[in-house]
Amino acid sequence: PRALQMTVFAISDALADLGIDWQVLEDAVPANAVSVYVSGAMGQLDEAGYGGMLRSRALGRRVTSKHCPFGFAEMPGDFISAYVLGSLSATGPALGACATFLYNLRLGIEDIRQGRSRIAVVGAAQAPVSVEVMDGYIAMGALATDKGLRQLDGLSDNASPDHRRACRPFGENCGFTMAESAQVIILMDDALALELGAPILAGAPFVSVRADGAKKSISGPGVGNYLTVAESAAALRSILGEKRLRHRGMVQAHGTGTPQNRVTESALLSKVAKAFRVSKWPVAAIKSYVGHSLGAAAGDQLTATLGIWEHGVIPEINTVDELAENVVTERLAFALNPRSVDDLDYALINSKGFGGNNATAALMSPDATAALLRRHHGERAMAAWRDKLAGVTEAQSDIETKRLSNEWAPSYRFDEGVLTDADVTVTDSGIELGEQTVDLRDDLPDGWRFD
Repeated sequence: PRALQMTVFAISDALADLGIDWQVLEDAVPANAVSVYVSGAMGQLDEAGYGGMLRSRALGRRVTSKHCPFGFAEMPGDFISAYVLGSLSATGPALGACATFLYNLRLGIEDIRQGRSRIAVVGAAQAPVSVEVMDGYIAMGALATDKGLRQLDGLSDNASPDHRRACRPFGENCGFTMAESAQVIILMDDALALELGAPILAGAPFVSVRADGAKKSISGPGVGNYLTVAESAAALRSILGEKRLRHRGMVQAHGTGTPQNRVTESALLSKVAKAFRVSKWPVAAIKSYVGHSLGAAAGDQLTATLGIWEHGVIPEINTVDELAENVVTERLAFALNPRSVDDLDYALINSKGFGGNNATAALMSPDATAALLRRHHGERAMAAWRDKLAGVTEAQSDIETKRLSNEWAPSYRFDEGVLTDADVTVTDSGIELGEQTVDLRDDLPDGWRFD
């Protein structure tokens, strides 16, 4: 399936961009201190997955042994653990419609905060561009159509609309553009990141996830997103302080390009901005460039935000000349033009999913994250980190040179390092699996044991 192919590239890219060989990470932590949470909201529905399985009998074809397992929604994470990392990782990714990426990010953060893992590989992969899936979203009225675009632009029935401007977040719009994407990021606890000299692209302290409560329509928007945005804003206020929250942040909006989203998301962002006394919250919408990749969409938003911090520019919502009349603008500053920035300490990554799956991530800039690490670990630890980072940066440069000269390939280790029963030794305190040892630990709270 395309989503699994894309997953292999995404995790390989993440490891290459990290600049630290995975074996170094494995050697630095116990085998049970790694988590992998990567999935797709709808599973793999193309010919190599569930799509092929469900239509084969009707077409007189044979269902293969791969159709069914390849279609499972958690298979992107399984591929990473088995065929790229060879990891005995904790697993069990989440599904949350269009918020799936952030659901998995939340799991990784919680594992690290609770001490269950020191490394978390999180993400989502989705390849939904197939006839049957497109039919489903058209039937819901979610996708932009040629007819709708012609009506918006006042074109004749025979005219060809501008498909590059089909997704128009917060403008006069008629639906989103379906996209395909795989996004994988690597989280570490702060002590390990400093110890290894890992590059710090951002800090991810908190993700809020909420349902909508009672609903009239399962696909319609609800009120749960008010909670996720407000809770994430409150978390950032606790970390960064009131002044930074008001003046040094932005929102990476869900921004689907549908008539309902432009009203509901702008209204909730405006109300939350007013409650926290934010005067002009910059609002970006990356779907105007890449479309809507469903389960991976918030990953598109997050990685685009990392680019904002790297290059110092909030990209404009490039398919919109002006906002729709019913978009709420109070206390919001929609990015209708490119905006240079050098003072963003945080970003809210917002996602609203069908069924009432809402999530908002609090993301801190590299500078704000480094400042917190300095306060917690001291300048000596930061100086040691910078020394190690110099070597990692050199490795990143070497990898990029190989990429540009076509000497780099994705990691894919099929049938490598497979362990058998003979490789396993079990004691009452731990398990030896080849060269890896896993201590038998428990996370029971105090008071839940017999004396």
